Amino acid sequence: MVTKQETELKEGILEAIDRAKALSKPVLVSEVQQINHIDPLTFFTAGVEGFFGERFFWKDPSEETFIIGMGICNQIQSDQAAGRFFHVEKEWKRFIKDAIIFNRFNLNGIGPLMFGGFSFDPLKEKTKLWSKYSDSLFHIPTFMYSVIQGKAFLTTNIICTQHDDYTLVEIINKERKALFSSIINAKKQDGHQLVKEIEINPAEWKETVSSVVKELKQGPLEKVVLARETRLIFDKQVKVENVLELLLKQQQDSFIFAFESNGDCFIGASPERLVKKTGNNLFTTCLAGSIARGKTKDEDQMLGEELLNDPKNLIEHQYVVKMIKEAMEEVCEEVSLPKETNLLKMRDIQHLYTPVAGVAKEDTSLLLLVDRLHPTPALGGLPKQEAVEKIREVEELDRGFYGAPLGWMDYQDNGEFAVSIRSGLIQKDEASIFAGCGVVKDSNADSEYIETKIKFRPMLTALGGNHK
Repeated sequence: MVTKQETELKEGILEAIDRAKALSKPVLVSEVQQINHIDPLTFFTAGVEGFFGERFFWKDPSEETFIIGMGICNQIQSDQAAGRFFHVEKEWKRFIKDAIIFNRFNLNGIGPLMFGGFSFDPLKEKTKLWSKYSDSLFHIPTFMYSVIQGKAFLTTNIICTQHDDYTLVEIINKERKALFSSIINAKKQDGHQLVKEIEINPAEWKETVSSVVKELKQGPLEKVVLARETRLIFDKQVKVENVLELLLKQQQDSFIFAFESNGDCFIGASPERLVKKTGNNLFTTCLAGSIARGKTKDEDQMLGEELLNDPKNLIEHQYVVKMIKEAMEEVCEEVSLPKETNLLKMRDIQHLYTPVAGVAKEDTSLLLLVDRLHPTPALGGLPKQEAVEKIREVEELDRGFYGAPLGWMDYQDNGEFAVSIRSGLIQKDEASIFAGCGVVKDSNADSEYIETKIKFRPMLTALGGNHK
């Protein structure tokens, strides 16, 4: 028996083929169905054979939104530095302009959606480490599973050209059935063991911190964030699904993400939202200043109080609050934030935390906000431009997507981007993990080094390493 949805999809595809002939360009057909709930990790795992290298995974801290993509219906990528946020937005709007969309549900995160991100600094010389990722890279998935406020949906995206015919419907239905069969048969992957942990030039990194501290004392720079890398070697190829499983258990209050590209996978558990847009409502987070968690409740509370009263960390945090508040005021009718700084407690670390909300002015796009906010002083420094130039000059690390905006945007300009910290890049049987810290004029190189060790813990633990 042919369902209403199948008839609708067939008619949509035939209409799109006619439209493609008239416009002499490909046309997207996107269909949304509400389906029975599937475990998000199981859905991601089901694509390991048919869609390896073409998957993404996203979970927000509230666990109200899971978005998992498989296959690449289309991608937007560029290595241009100037106007890169505008370029991606323009290409996205061009792609969905003539699309035929079957979506009767009034929810964000379903229907045509692009997932991806930007490199931290497109002017930094690229190394082999990030060769599989363009400076701007977004995937529009063929199949996308979304869990939004407890409801489950499957979005199917199909590109129709003037050379296609009605058999495209049969091909899509066959692929969809194969996908659901693989979900039923999805199996847990064999684990891996960490063989070797290599800190990349820690002594030189400390020297760089000390050198930058001297410059800060002379001005005009106020803060520079310096990051470093640890390389991990394993006994066999790392299964992304296993790492995700641990992150989902250990870092529940974080944004959990994985983004595959040509066999590599950028993965992490970030506590930091860059910006969220729902209609005209905007939300962002000021997160800077950190300290370890205590082993007991009393020790944890004592460390939290120490952080809340530490001059260096409070100054560092206020830099971020000031910059984000000013950026939001430029594009918002109103902006609100609490008067007092709070603590955000994660599994391995606690941060100074200030949430900021705003109501956007008309025609304020999500990627305009991403452009205004990146990099925040928590990942770049102050003044913004001068700090990024200093990082480009002295930092050995090619950050790639580390510390940069990563997230999603749907066809109605709703979406969310996280700052991709607490992250790593998996490459077959090796991985790089990254951590940074804010250097100010009274920073101490040894203390900053210890701070990065704490920030390595979430990814090191999820990858099976020793974090002591």
